[in-house]
Amino acid sequence: DIMSDYQFFAVFYQVFMCLLTIFPLSLFNTPFVSVKAGDSLILQYFYDDIVDARYYWYKKNVEKKLKLISTFYKFETKGTFHNKFNNNPRFMLDAEKGKNHLKITDVHISDSATYYCASSYLYRLEFAEGTTVSVEGSDFQTQPLVHQSASETIHPGGSVTLNCTVQTGSCDGEHSVYWFRNSEDSHPGLIYSHGGRNDQCERNSNAHTCVFNLPMKNLNVSHAGTYYCALVSCGQILFGNGTKLDLNCDNALFFFKVIFWIILYYIVYFADHFIMLRSL
Repeated sequence: DIMSDYQFFAVFYQVFMCLLTIFPLSLFNTPFVSVKAGDSLILQYFYDDIVDARYYWYKKNVEKKLKLISTFYKFETKGTFHNKFNNNPRFMLDAEKGKNHLKITDVHISDSATYYCASSYLYRLEFAEGTTVSVEGSDFQTQPLVHQSASETIHPGGSVTLNCTVQTGSCDGEHSVYWFRNSEDSHPGLIYSHGGRNDQCERNSNAHTCVFNLPMKNLNVSHAGTYYCALVSCGQILFGNGTKLDLNCDNALFFFKVIFWIILYYIVYFADHFIMLRSL
């Protein structure tokens, strides 16, 4: 009986260790967390202390850019923060034995993103399941706004500059502006990006106010459609109501009518003279 119990526990241990290689403890993480701005947050990551690995925290924002937050080696006393997270007192690591937790205090709306913890061992990098953090703003915070003119009328061969005025609200993170076109002849598509540029912005006490322009030249019928301005900021995307671009072809039609009648006049004129010459 003692031998059978020993064999049972031996088999159980082997199965358990095998499961750890397939489903590491670090996978058991909350997939979605909702917090309010100003609160604190702890993202947990547990690992098997047997392996001498390095551990990393990454942040992926709505633009799908992966940014390194921190690195930690199990024999170190504390981790190292990178990029804009370095020397940021809001970000801390709780990296005691068997865990590598990321603490975020005084949460900002710009912290809305998906966070990943990864481990590397023997040139092998493994990512745990990400945790998506959604930060809800408080009532006194300014909400983002996007304003566009309703329509623009232009003539073939002319030019126009579409304007988009955005107010980023209380969000203090990076923002980007994108232009999309929707027409009857094609599906909506991205045509231009103002990625992360702040040079066209003015700062007041509550928010950034920015004006973005989309210049267009040598317009023809293919440019007709509705152009949408979209603001991506702090994990959110906000579309404007769209600017409809109409082509006024009245002048062009009048021009072609004049050309047609002139050509027709000369055809009749030369035809009459040709007939007269043949009759002589």
